[in-house]
Amino acid sequence: MKTPRIMTWVAAAAATSLLITGCSAGASDTGGDAQQKDSMTIAFTAEPVNLDFTSTSGVAIPEALMENVYESLVRLDGEGEIQPALAKDWTLSDDRKTYTFELQDGVKFSNGADFTSEDVKYSYERVQKDWKNALKSKMDIVESIETPDDSTVTIELKKPSNTWLFNLTSLVGAVFDTEGTDDLANEAIGTGPFAIEKFTRGQSIDFAARDDYWGEKPSLNSVQFKYFKDAVSASNALKSGEIDLVSNLQAPELAGEFQSDDYQIVSGTTNGEVVLSMNNAEGIFKDKKAREAVMHAIDRKAVLDTAWAGYGELIGSMVPPTDPYYEDLTGVWKYDPKKAKQLIDEAGIKGEEFAFTVPNLPYAKAISEIVSAQLEEVGLKAKISTQEFPAVWLDKTFTEHDYDMSVINHAEPRDILTVFSTDYYIGYDDSTIKELADKADTGTEDEYISGMKKIARTITEDAASDFLFLFPNLVIAKSEIEGIPANRVSDAFKIADLSWS
Repeated sequence: MKTPRIMTWVAAAAATSLLITGCSAGASDTGGDAQQKDSMTIAFTAEPVNLDFTSTSGVAIPEALMENVYESLVRLDGEGEIQPALAKDWTLSDDRKTYTFELQDGVKFSNGADFTSEDVKYSYERVQKDWKNALKSKMDIVESIETPDDSTVTIELKKPSNTWLFNLTSLVGAVFDTEGTDDLANEAIGTGPFAIEKFTRGQSIDFAARDDYWGEKPSLNSVQFKYFKDAVSASNALKSGEIDLVSNLQAPELAGEFQSDDYQIVSGTTNGEVVLSMNNAEGIFKDKKAREAVMHAIDRKAVLDTAWAGYGELIGSMVPPTDPYYEDLTGVWKYDPKKAKQLIDEAGIKGEEFAFTVPNLPYAKAISEIVSAQLEEVGLKAKISTQEFPAVWLDKTFTEHDYDMSVINHAEPRDILTVFSTDYYIGYDDSTIKELADKADTGTEDEYISGMKKIARTITEDAASDFLFLFPNLVIAKSEIEGIPANRVSDAFKIADLSWS
């Protein structure tokens, strides 16, 4: 029973979103002894349009809130392994359909309410009934949820699944208070180590550490996320001391300016596949030959070197090397402009202009310029339209599918089946992979890996989109900061591990 409330991200390369930490209010402003510092400011490129990831897609909201404010039953560590979180232990039945979770003791939400099994049941059933985020489909496999007591949750699946427990480490696994979901866009009530003190849309989010957090208390008392669309301004802010750390640097060519004893450069890998998406459902790229022409027209190494200073990794598919079913598919579509021109002639689209909608994010704008130039060389003309991100791009391109080509970093972990489902903005016909996906998920671990490899290869061979490169994680920070995660392999940017030396 609920008690009355008290009221009250394999080293690879480097560079994507922008995270800046800086001295905010508190002892860090004073230039005093490092031991006194208890605050930090962190800046990102993609700002949350609100605080509700249940109704709004994109990585910006879970990046800020998961593991900081909201927690799941389980979490991912830096190597991508599943670890306990709100569940201290769990068992799986012999038929692989029923999970029984034993919950942590003494957990409270930031509003003072006790965390019980009822909150888990409420939260996961709500994903199925009320969520609008496309990732909600990850919870479709749940048949029933039982709460035999406050500390135990039993979840029965419709069939065995190799992916469901992993999916719980993502935003769909977030646990909400049963009475704390009335205004998710503005108020986030979770069990995590921080509570949101202030959300100023388009500018910042202020986090305050919780004295009553059930786990290990964070070293920092306050953290601020700041949002910058201009990487130069962010870098200058770091140099001036206004901020302390830049993560996922959006102008990797600037990294060299921080090679001194005053700063550290941390590089690692992410789940972020930078996708040159094409509208498979309608328009010029509904014709597979037109998409094949694009695949042969793009020199991905040149895109990586020109747009992102060589930081990142060519992968050729929607699967990063940290996933168990990764296969190097960079050889499937070789750079061959002569072949591209031939396919364009066969498709009858030479000189045709198409809509290239580009979110106003540094990596997207840089990539669109080199991609457009390469396409023009083979006879395709891109009409670039820059769209404010997230609001306009999510509305026009993602939701209304009003586009021919776009480019975006899909940062959610293991999202290939979501991105290449029929209803998603790319409009890929998933009828040929649905049966494969079902067999892979319910089969043995070996069958899961081989099945998912076949799906990834099918999507790549269908020229469904061009997988330009794997986004790197490039963090630049003041040298005294500790606990910076090198790899970003989950939704979250976890701030509880950050501290001053």
